[in-house]
Amino acid sequence: MNQFWMTVSRVKNNHRALWFAGLTCVAMCVLTLADPAMALAQEEGSSGGQEQSVLAWVMEAMGITYSAIFLALSFVLVALFVMNLLSARRENILPLHLVEGFEAHVKEKRYQDAYELAKSDDSFLGRVLSAGLARLSSGYSHAIEGMQEVGEEENMKLEHRLSYMALIGTISPMIGLFGTVHGMISSFQTIATSGATPKAEDLAKGISTALFTTLVGLAVAIPAIAAYNILKNRVARLVLEVGIMSESLMSRFQKLGPGKQ
Repeated sequence: MNQFWMTVSRVKNNHRALWFAGLTCVAMCVLTLADPAMALAQEEGSSGGQEQSVLAWVMEAMGITYSAIFLALSFVLVALFVMNLLSARRENILPLHLVEGFEAHVKEKRYQDAYELAKSDDSFLGRVLSAGLARLSSGYSHAIEGMQEVGEEENMKLEHRLSYMALIGTISPMIGLFGTVHGMISSFQTIATSGATPKAEDLAKGISTALFTTLVGLAVAIPAIAAYNILKNRVARLVLEVGIMSESLMSRFQKLGPGKQ
């Protein structure tokens, strides 16, 4: 868990940049929604209607509840993306300085120094190597088992943090679909309760809610799913490299008997 809290600490130290990135992401989503809506708003204004800002139109159509939910999901998504991006860096999983230093100590038969170097390193590879070296006195096979156990545990931690991005990518369009049904029900309620022919602007409120919630839900879900799959593939590749590298480094101790390390 030390690596996780160190990562959280680094993210907290950069909280200004994180919130700026979140605002930028939300602004880009709003501008994306604004493009098709701007033409409609300008057309309405030129035809004699009262012109309304696009942002006010979007906020009014979705309402305070849907707007707050999608804004919260956007900020959480950006925070998770930055956190997972920091965790998936090569220097946090497979640092080159640890590999070079460990090999140098082993070549010089300074096995205790190699163990201290691996134990003091908080990376994925450092945890795996230190776990293997700690069990080396019981035999090489026990050392490999210890490395595999720690490797699976660390891999689970990385995938656990990534899974929240997939969760956002899954529930965001569901919330948009909920808003679609809600908006259509509102429009049909207007038709059912109006004594005469309902006004177009009254029907447009429910239809706007239906369309904007769907669009914003997809706008949040698409980058969430894309980022999740990209980072998941990167983590899987780095974890595989850690497994290959750790077994290669530990193979130097295969000929050593118990108690000789």
